[in-house]
Amino acid sequence: MRVRDWEDILEDVVESNAEPSGWRAVAGDRRGGVGEDLFVGHPSVGAYQLKTYAKNPFEVQGVGAQVARKVDDELDPLFPGKDSGGRFGVNQGIEDESEAEERAKELETVLETHADAPTTGDALFEDVMDALDSPAFGPMEYDMYDRPDALDDLSETFEEAEDLLSKELDDLIEESDVGRGFQ
Repeated sequence: MRVRDWEDILEDVVESNAEPSGWRAVAGDRRGGVGEDLFVGHPSVGAYQLKTYAKNPFEVQGVGAQVARKVDDELDPLFPGKDSGGRFGVNQGIEDESEAEERAKELETVLETHADAPTTGDALFEDVMDALDSPAFGPMEYDMYDRPDALDDLSETFEEAEDLLSKELDDLIEESDVGRGFQ
C-alpha cells in the first residue's frame, strides 16, 4: 500500500474513467484525532481511504491510499445504497470562460426542466452532476459530528491502512506547527 497526498487520490478518482454515478462514500469524524475520515469506492475501480484536516480556512491537508482494487460482495454492504439520504460529488475546475458559459447554460436548462416537471431530489442531483460533467458522484453516508457505523466497519476491515494513515496524518499535523485543525 502506497500512502500519498489526499489530492493525488482524488485525482485517481477523477481520472478513473469509471461510470460517474457508480461511486459511493462514507465519511465522518476521525477516530482519536483531529480531522475527518473518508472512504470512497466504485465496484470496478476499488476503494480509497482518505484522512484530512483543515489546517486553516483555506487549506486542507491529508493523506490517502487505495485499500482495495474492487468493491466486492464483502465490501459492498459497507457502502451506502442508492436510497441513502446523503449525496456527494467530485468536480473538476473549469478550464476557461467558454467552458464556464457552456456549463452554466446546461445547468440552467436542467434547473428549468426540473422546475417545470414533477421530479425527485435524486433525479435533480444526477442531472446537475451530469450538467457539471462530474467524474464521480453518488450516495454518501456522512455524519459531521460523529462516525457512522459503516465508517467504523470500513476502518476495522482495513485496520493496517487505518493505522498507517493515522500515523501519517498525525505526522503531517505535527509538522504543520498548528497542533490542531481549524474548526
